[in-house]
Amino acid sequence: MDIKDATNRIIELRSIIDRHNHLYFVENNPEIGDGQFDRLMLELRTLEDSFPDLVTNQSPTQRVGAAPLTGFSEISHNIPMLSLSNAFSNKDLSAWYQRHYSMLDDTDFEMACELKYDGLAVSLLYEQGLFIQGATRGNGITGEDVTLNLKTINSIPLRLHGEFPDLLEVRGEVYFPKSEFIKFNAQRELEGLQTYANPRNTAAGSLRQLDSNVTAKRPLDIYVYALAQIQSGISFNTQLETLDYLKSLGFKVNPNNSLAKTVSEVVKYHNIWMQNLSSLDYDCDGIVVKVNRLDYQQHLGNVGREPRWAIAYKFPAIQAQTRLMDIRLNVGRTGSINPYALLDPVEVGGVIVKQATLHNSDYIYSKDLRIGDWVVIERAGEVIPQIVRSDKEKRTGSETPFTMPVSCPSCNGALVNKADEAAIYCTNATCPAQLERLVEHFVSKGAMDIEGMGGKVGVSLIQNGLIADVADIYFLQKDKLIQIERMGEKSADNLLRAINKSKKQPPARVLTALGIPHVGSEISYLLMDKFTSIDELIASDQETLLNIPSIGPKISESVAEYFNNPNNSRIIAKFRSAGLNMISASTSSSENTNLLANLRFVVTGRLDNYSRTEIQDVIKKHGGKVSSSISKGTDYLLAGQDAGSKLVTASSLGIQVITETEFESLINNRTG
Repeated sequence: MDIKDATNRIIELRSIIDRHNHLYFVENNPEIGDGQFDRLMLELRTLEDSFPDLVTNQSPTQRVGAAPLTGFSEISHNIPMLSLSNAFSNKDLSAWYQRHYSMLDDTDFEMACELKYDGLAVSLLYEQGLFIQGATRGNGITGEDVTLNLKTINSIPLRLHGEFPDLLEVRGEVYFPKSEFIKFNAQRELEGLQTYANPRNTAAGSLRQLDSNVTAKRPLDIYVYALAQIQSGISFNTQLETLDYLKSLGFKVNPNNSLAKTVSEVVKYHNIWMQNLSSLDYDCDGIVVKVNRLDYQQHLGNVGREPRWAIAYKFPAIQAQTRLMDIRLNVGRTGSINPYALLDPVEVGGVIVKQATLHNSDYIYSKDLRIGDWVVIERAGEVIPQIVRSDKEKRTGSETPFTMPVSCPSCNGALVNKADEAAIYCTNATCPAQLERLVEHFVSKGAMDIEGMGGKVGVSLIQNGLIADVADIYFLQKDKLIQIERMGEKSADNLLRAINKSKKQPPARVLTALGIPHVGSEISYLLMDKFTSIDELIASDQETLLNIPSIGPKISESVAEYFNNPNNSRIIAKFRSAGLNMISASTSSSENTNLLANLRFVVTGRLDNYSRTEIQDVIKKHGGKVSSSISKGTDYLLAGQDAGSKLVTASSLGIQVITETEFESLINNRTG
């Protein structure tokens, strides 16, 4: 067979296999048996082995795993992946409806009702109908590139059906079917391997495997539930219209979605599925209710990290009974004293629970919880388990009432109540427990990302007097570090290198790292998109903050209170002195440019002067985009040592391959 005949037959086979894949995994309506399907795959694989230049990323043979990765790269979501607020009762749902009825000038609105999957949210990006990139939700702003693992899920189309747009991004939930999970665990038990606790965690772990061959062996599935962005002349009026369109493109859309015209119809939908959960082959912890009209969604907008136009109406939580063995306290990074329960271990919804949150002393006293009580534990989805009530009929008289201490359990500092808050706070600004929690947060991956400084290292630095506040991290010296137990010269060098590297983090990361109450990653990025620098944010007033969409009184007051604190002002001054990046990308023109605007890069192989994360940051800093897989939309393949199969793919698609030196020249030439 010559290459022309091979090309035609390969195209034909891929089309046939894609169709039968869709019928089997999406429509649940197979037309051929496994044997016939296997023979088609064997023929395609044999032809591709004979003509390797004809292999593409979208071939059905490429669903199987690729070479293991050394780590996941980070992807920024063009459209943030928001989380949902919750309703736990009909009253909550009615209040949500009434708020939006008022915001829409007393206009009734229809609602799209969807089942809420207990899986892992992902984003799928298509260009010219081809699947080119997939990412986890992460913190909603950035996620991890899991493209290779997502390609192993048969219900995700590698190429779209019918007339597709130039660009399409959809959101979906990856899950491990319950029936397959039972078989999976049974096989592991047969092989003498440890079984897994529940489908949700197993799905998440499977999707984050560095070796996609492992993921390929796990029968993950997906339901697509939202259209994030599209570039075409097509327009839609409602949420359910978009789902019908996505289904026509080959995506798996839940057949149980429904339209409700009133709150009572939503409640009926909720109750029906609450009573029929056992009929579903996936974990479901509630329903999602969305304003159906897209123009109404646009009008309502978002508040913080949540869309106003959608809400999760949760099913009642799973409960179990056990003994409350002790009540202990920890100190949060803001000084809050947080009680928690030590429990006699008990299984709740497939998870062994040993601890439960107790929120604050008012919570304990209002429920009259005593050490030694039999208590009812409740767990809803992935929410931290909590104690609902004690079983007073089982008391023997040996139970011990809890008394909140008057001094901090860490530093013996005085405890105070803040106005309008149930929590009690330690007033000692030098409390070591507060500092430990703050350092832990400050160096974490979502904040300054200082590798090698988490956990015991941070605690040790505090205990040895090297850190009195988080800014001291940037003034650590090697001669002091090597005096700490188990901190040799190499470890000290690595730590100092990581600390120095973190100075380049964008100001939104710095703001996140400060640990300001109510100011997480998403709010930090939102604020630094509105201000030219952290200093400009500090100089702003609450009225200015309140004019920013999604910023309410609680956030504005928290920001103002933090920066008005003299101790915090001193820390910010030390950050400036240490050389942290305090200026927003939009104004740091000397470092951030549009030199690579509208150019898409794929990076492969080992580079001499950059880590994978560093080179991606350089590309993004200059306005370029980074993808994990090559497509016709790729402009450059940046190839280092041991580049592998992507060189062949780039050559077959006519993609320009450049070296590290040529990449630097590309930037320099555009600068000139």
